[in-house]
Amino acid sequence: MTKPSLPDLLHAAVAAVGGTERPGQVAMAEAVAEAVDDNSHLLVQAGTGTGKSLGYLVPALAHGERVVVATATLALQRQLVERDLPRTVDALHPQLRRRPQFAMLKGRSNYLCLHRLHEGVPQDEEEGLFDAFEAAAPSSKLGADLLRLRDWSDETETGDRDDLTPGVSDRAWSQISVSSRECLGATKCAYGVECFAEAARERAKLADVVVTNHALLAIDAIEGAPVLPQHEVLIVDEAHELVSRVTGVATGELTPGQVNRAMRRSAKLVDEKTADALQTASEGFERVMELALPGRLQEIPEDLGYVLTALRDAARSVISAIGNTRDKSVQDEDAVRKQALAAVENVHDVAERIVQGSEYDVVWFERHDRFGASLRVAPLSVSGLLREKLFSERSVILTSATLKLGGDFNGVGASLGLAPEGSVGEDLPVWRGLDVGSPFDYPKQGILYVAKHLATPGRDAAREDMLDELAELIGAAGGRTLGLFSSMRAAQAAAEEMRGRLDVPVLLQGEETLGELIKNFAADAGTCLFGTLSLWQGVDVPGPNCQLVVMDRIPFPRPDDPLMSARQKSVEEHGGNGFMAVAATHAALLMAQGAGRLVRASGDRGVVAVLDPRLATARYGSFLKASLPAFWYTTDGGQVRRSLAAIDTAAKAEAR
Repeated sequence: MTKPSLPDLLHAAVAAVGGTERPGQVAMAEAVAEAVDDNSHLLVQAGTGTGKSLGYLVPALAHGERVVVATATLALQRQLVERDLPRTVDALHPQLRRRPQFAMLKGRSNYLCLHRLHEGVPQDEEEGLFDAFEAAAPSSKLGADLLRLRDWSDETETGDRDDLTPGVSDRAWSQISVSSRECLGATKCAYGVECFAEAARERAKLADVVVTNHALLAIDAIEGAPVLPQHEVLIVDEAHELVSRVTGVATGELTPGQVNRAMRRSAKLVDEKTADALQTASEGFERVMELALPGRLQEIPEDLGYVLTALRDAARSVISAIGNTRDKSVQDEDAVRKQALAAVENVHDVAERIVQGSEYDVVWFERHDRFGASLRVAPLSVSGLLREKLFSERSVILTSATLKLGGDFNGVGASLGLAPEGSVGEDLPVWRGLDVGSPFDYPKQGILYVAKHLATPGRDAAREDMLDELAELIGAAGGRTLGLFSSMRAAQAAAEEMRGRLDVPVLLQGEETLGELIKNFAADAGTCLFGTLSLWQGVDVPGPNCQLVVMDRIPFPRPDDPLMSARQKSVEEHGGNGFMAVAATHAALLMAQGAGRLVRASGDRGVVAVLDPRLATARYGSFLKASLPAFWYTTDGGQVRRSLAAIDTAAKAEAR
């Protein structure tokens, strides 16, 4: 039988999802098929509306080997598993003569734990377990959540937190979930046969396509013990997020509260002398943390080094003692022991990592108004880890709407551990970058406006001229505005000011759940939505209700951000341009994502307004502009206000 052609397969899949075949999608599918066949790597930028999911799914399914697809957001995971994959598999079945299986796999703590649900939660102060459900008062939010979880446990087939709607608080979920370290293991657990997490793993082992998230991909790479099944092709969607997700997984943290919990959980399981040593070390750590000032620690201060060494040694003794003792008087001893061990092992590992002091780690203090001080350690770079673990044994496809920054893929490539495109060397992964464009006509659909006349934003100064400009733009647009701010404080100040000046509703991140805010924003044309980081990437509102996207300033990392400043300094020490490689690249990525909120469909029209003159005047401005969609560019505020008013009038006429 002749092998079905890729164009025929793609055509069938696009028809099945009710889409339109686009040249960019065809080019992407062909490039993915070529990379998979050659066992090489591909970075492919595919603009919004390209249909990139099918652009990689069709050639991957046609290849016939097992594929892992890792995404950053729940929305895309759901789209793949609930819509794109079922329809694509059905559409390709007649030509492929097989029906590829697919499954979702996440980290263990995403699944309901039946042991926790039925046996209770090991408590810090008690020897046995505490039944959160018996103590749950239906009148309290936590109590209502717990009772709903118990009812849901009888209905759910997956036990996946993300299948529970509406969701519950992290506090409620923690009562019925465990981390991989706390898990008893299927063979030791009374509920191992029914375990949701184990069932998900078994489904993944049998699947041809496994959909997972960046965090689990990072855990699989970092921890050495494979979590994902063996696979020949890895597709990383929303790949612009990968470095930050891997960094997050590789970051360790110690807080006085966390150390205290570990101490209390283990105290009843070890002898008094061992427990006292951990308590003394815990108290010493708490005293040092009370005086901690936020910022990077270039060297570990003597007092901190002393308490961390004591903490590490005491934790090591507790770990040995827990492993050697049994106490049948403790209710459900294995679960209590496992939770205590997980907490103490984490304290030991982070303390040990900081005491050892690798030149490849950055250590810093943070102080939070609500949670107090924390000590954190993160890798200076994850590029070496990614090069070694990601690109060595399989073909890797990385895709996003924003991978080409400043005109090429080398910036993002370097952050992933890849040498400049075209470099040749024995140990260098072979890759190429491809920009398949966008189906949208950006110069005709959007305007990029830079408010060149405004004062350069200072770090803390109130920006009256910026607020005046913002009010005029929103007034001209008749609302319909997504405000993207570089800090929560700036978003709050702007929301307060606009609510006082304008007769349009202004929604503010933090005042409702993000999902509810976006839903309300999409439902009402006159509304504005202001917020910070998650809005720069998480809003998809096609149509006339989002016709003005405003960025208050270029979103450079804060100068006092310990990790970013350390990375910048490291690039400079190696002869590179630290500002461009770290700060400007970070800003370009966010701005490209933010500008991408404007045009989400072929009929969308509007303005991206950057209220920071440096985009027009600074030398790095051209690099940032080259990272954005090719909108028509202007610094003429009068022209922009007239355009916004015309778009608003047209949208109102259409709505009648």
